[in-house]
Amino acid sequence: MKVLVTGVSGYIGSHAALELLRAGHEVSGFDNLSNSSEEAVRRVRELAGKPLAFTKLDLLDADGLKTLLAQGFDAVMHFAGLKAVGESVEKPALYRRNNVDGSRNLFEAMQKAGCRRLVFSSSCTVYGEVKKNPVDEKHPRSAVNPYGQTKLDVEDMGFALSKKDPRWKIALLRYFNPVGADPSGRLGEDPRGTPNNLMPFVMQTAVGRRDKVRVFGDDYPTPDGTCVRDYIHVTDLALGHLAALEKLDSFAGAEAVNLGTGHGRSVLEVLAAASKAAGRRIPYEIAPQRAGDAAAIWADPALALEKLGWRAERDLDAMCADHWRWQKDNPAGY
Repeated sequence: MKVLVTGVSGYIGSHAALELLRAGHEVSGFDNLSNSSEEAVRRVRELAGKPLAFTKLDLLDADGLKTLLAQGFDAVMHFAGLKAVGESVEKPALYRRNNVDGSRNLFEAMQKAGCRRLVFSSSCTVYGEVKKNPVDEKHPRSAVNPYGQTKLDVEDMGFALSKKDPRWKIALLRYFNPVGADPSGRLGEDPRGTPNNLMPFVMQTAVGRRDKVRVFGDDYPTPDGTCVRDYIHVTDLALGHLAALEKLDSFAGAEAVNLGTGHGRSVLEVLAAASKAAGRRIPYEIAPQRAGDAAAIWADPALALEKLGWRAERDLDAMCADHWRWQKDNPAGY
């Protein structure tokens, strides 16, 4: 298939592009490079040994999107978007404009070009305050921050599109906590500024870029008192997108599917596994709980196995080993 990847130079988009190329698909991508580097695209080409067309383009450039989609694509994988929860609270209008209005521009360009096959990067944040674990796709949606609301709104756009025009086939992939890196050590997560997520902060501390990790709360109702999350290797996640793409014809319009391991791991467990991978104790301190953090959330991934034939294969040790290899070989990122 000829596939367009939005946000192709970002963390997940670059890994997805690599797996698409390895699977024999023809791939083009675009990114506005606001929180990523074109070096990631160059390394995807290097690792795959295949061409990857790149365009610098913003989701808010409606005309540019229509021009690009007019080249003709069989499907789109949509990763582009702002993703920092804290920043979304400070700048909700920016997040709505970029993530929601930008996605609307993309969908309109796809419709005009006759491309109605979409794999969308959604998130477990659409579940809001979790009522029970593990979380399945029938769990009520209720965003608790502007970032999560943008994911929920784009999902709703997908449901509305497919209801209006049944030719649309849309996979809404709700994934949990991506970590790790390509085993080559050439491709990984390179956030601008202070990382918003645990694993890059942990690994930047291990490599000496940060003094210590702040663990927000050790008094949650969890086995060791720290927050529990479902961490998934970014390569497993990318392969989940590939599986969804190849199964799109079985989708009844727009359907949501969780991508997770089905196992929750605590912050202290992640620190222990990361210290093992790095061969050194990673320093940390306990800080007060952070507003908005749920005590625990992990996925019920049964539907992904049933519908996509996909399951996560890599464990926490592999996630940490691969992430550490990336960080050690690229201490300052790209």
